[in-house]
Amino acid sequence: GGGGGGGEGRGGGGGEAAKVKVTGSGTGALLRGAAKARAPAPTGATVAPAPEGAKHIQSPPPMPLPPMPPPPMPPPPSRPSSEEAQPKRQAAVVEAMRWAWKGYKDYAWGKDELHPVSKHGEEWFGLGLTLVDALDTLWIMGLKDEFDEARGWVENHLVEGFERDQDVNLFETSIRVLGGLLSTHSLSKDDMFLDRAVDLSERLLPAFRTKSGIPYSDVNLGKHSGHAPRWGSDSSLAEVTTVQLEFKEVARAAGRPELAAPAQKTNDLVADLTRNKPLPPIFINADSGALSGSTVTLGARGDSYYEYLLKQWLQTGRTERVYWDRYVDAMQAVLDKLYRKSTGPMKLGYVGELIGGQFSAKMDHLVCFLPGTLALAYHFHPDGRGCSQAARFLEVAEDLTATCRQMYGTAVGLAPEIVFFHTEAGSKEDIIIKPNDAHNLLRPEALEAMFLMHRVTGDSKYREWGWTIFQAFEKFTRVDTGGYSSLQRVTENPPRMKDKMETFFLGETLKYLYLLFSDADVLPLEKWVINTEAHPLPVFIPAT
Repeated sequence: GGGGGGGEGRGGGGGEAAKVKVTGSGTGALLRGAAKARAPAPTGATVAPAPEGAKHIQSPPPMPLPPMPPPPMPPPPSRPSSEEAQPKRQAAVVEAMRWAWKGYKDYAWGKDELHPVSKHGEEWFGLGLTLVDALDTLWIMGLKDEFDEARGWVENHLVEGFERDQDVNLFETSIRVLGGLLSTHSLSKDDMFLDRAVDLSERLLPAFRTKSGIPYSDVNLGKHSGHAPRWGSDSSLAEVTTVQLEFKEVARAAGRPELAAPAQKTNDLVADLTRNKPLPPIFINADSGALSGSTVTLGARGDSYYEYLLKQWLQTGRTERVYWDRYVDAMQAVLDKLYRKSTGPMKLGYVGELIGGQFSAKMDHLVCFLPGTLALAYHFHPDGRGCSQAARFLEVAEDLTATCRQMYGTAVGLAPEIVFFHTEAGSKEDIIIKPNDAHNLLRPEALEAMFLMHRVTGDSKYREWGWTIFQAFEKFTRVDTGGYSSLQRVTENPPRMKDKMETFFLGETLKYLYLLFSDADVLPLEKWVINTEAHPLPVFIPAT
């Protein structure tokens, strides 16, 4: 799940400080180019045992005997140990979720975010963000006691946040809170969650009351009024185009199509603006309705615009072809203009940015959402998976997922927020981590890609990669009194903690890990579309 970047934890970074050569034990070699980017052999793959009795060579009998029956067929090889490990790995992820929940419950109950080291909670919007973001994860993992206590808070206290005289970000509130309530309603069939979702959606709609129909970034839920962000007049492209799945679902579930109309109008306006611009700039003005700026990125403020083009097609049962066509046009432009290879020994494929028309070899960890959407585009391609375009999408998805894995080749085995790639000929290395970009916010995007790549290809290496990342989270980010913390620099071992547990660690990161180790009948891709905050919403055929 990407996220365009209204709030801290979704924004950019991009310090231009000195280049850092990442060294360190363990996975550090991944960045140093000595190790070519080969997938490790699956651990514990078994060899078919020899036929029974093969070890015992008997001397020939003294007289001929009737011919022996053929030796018995060898027993089929057992499932590889990595397959047998999945229930244990799932159980470890569930235990991590319990630990994250314990920290939140003990020190930040009802607050938006936990500071696990200093053991206190903090408000951002006053909507119990961590709790609501975690609801469907608790449900999917079968943590019934924790789910029930969270449900009680939503029923009795969430409305207090709705009625408060306080600004919230339209995008963040839609993907985390509205998405979380709707997903939990779809999974649990508990109408209380839908009631809260309808109430919230009505309070968010004033953000769309603008001259242009492009929504303001901020809305006051208590006063029912929207306005531009405090820092300027523009909304970001991802923010205004990453609320449509949620508003379509609340309209469908409540039988109230008018709830989706404003977000659909925004969709149509942006479609007009981008008709000949498959790679639009990342700012848009709510008053004029015009695109602005000269930065093109699939990272912060741009990412989920592209994600929701594909996912609106998937959400509506692949019936609204216009979204597929716009997604494909955008991906062709990405492959033509932004997709490059690093010049170090590993020749890593990556997606850079355009800043004022100039290419920048910068890639946010957020961009790791992209291979997941390409995997879905391959899997559901209207012309079939055998067509050349589907094959190209899968090839690039595999390449980018492998690059995202390489981002984790640091001193602690966790990725920085942003990397740059070497572009000079004959470079001895591939990846550059600048000091201002070296923090880790417990982000989910690489694991999201690994989950989708495993679902689509069945290749067990993605489970191995994800398990390695999970072990690094356990080793370096787990706080001994409950919860997990972001890290200041992944280039230091031991690392220093930032003392913040982002809500998406429970809503996305641990959920994608759990799903990575699940069978394909848990949230099958044909029946669910997962929003940019990892909240699964049901696929439906729109009423004509």
